[in-house]
Amino acid sequence: MFIQPWDAALDDTEWQNWIADGHDFGLLSVNGPPGQAPIVVPTHFTVDDQTLLVHLARPNPVWKTIEADPNVTFTVTSDYAFIPGPWRAKPGIPPADGVPTSYYAAVQFTCQATIVDDPADKAALLRQQMAHFQPDGDHAPIDPDRPPYGRMLPGIRGLRLEVTEVRAKFKYDDHKPVEQRTDTARRLTERGQGLDAPTAAQQLRRLDRTGSWKA
Repeated sequence: MFIQPWDAALDDTEWQNWIADGHDFGLLSVNGPPGQAPIVVPTHFTVDDQTLLVHLARPNPVWKTIEADPNVTFTVTSDYAFIPGPWRAKPGIPPADGVPTSYYAAVQFTCQATIVDDPADKAALLRQQMAHFQPDGDHAPIDPDRPPYGRMLPGIRGLRLEVTEVRAKFKYDDHKPVEQRTDTARRLTERGQGLDAPTAAQQLRRLDRTGSWKA
């Protein structure tokens, strides 16, 4: 992932807070067999200190590859929107001559994967995930010896992805004038399509973090 200096995370706290703010679905990428394309799997995940926790169905094609090469990448992307060229035209330039771009936030984790197959360990991994996704505890006990999860555990395998590097990108035109960025956030809010609202919020948040904009 290419990151311009003005698109980089302001600090580790920025991307950590962004992940914690409900961005818990991403793409697991593993090296494919020689001569074949990489395998990419969309999945939810949870965070355990410096480790990402994932579970996948046993028939998933990733397992043989991970057993041969545990180096994987996990990518989370959201808060994205297409920005039309006229919104980015410089003063005195015809709007049609403005160059469009994409806004987005992305965090890319480089990881070492460890497969979890022991039933008790898989149950513990699932309990950690459920504590995140169903914090009210409104689910049956996750126990290898009790239904319904006990009979289902053989159908999955767990993954502990130890994070070795993090690359974070917040592409919201931070190198452009404050007035233009503020106006773009306004236009996104008014357009109101797809992820326009959270994209505008990210742009205004970045302006606020750098002291360039105040509500």
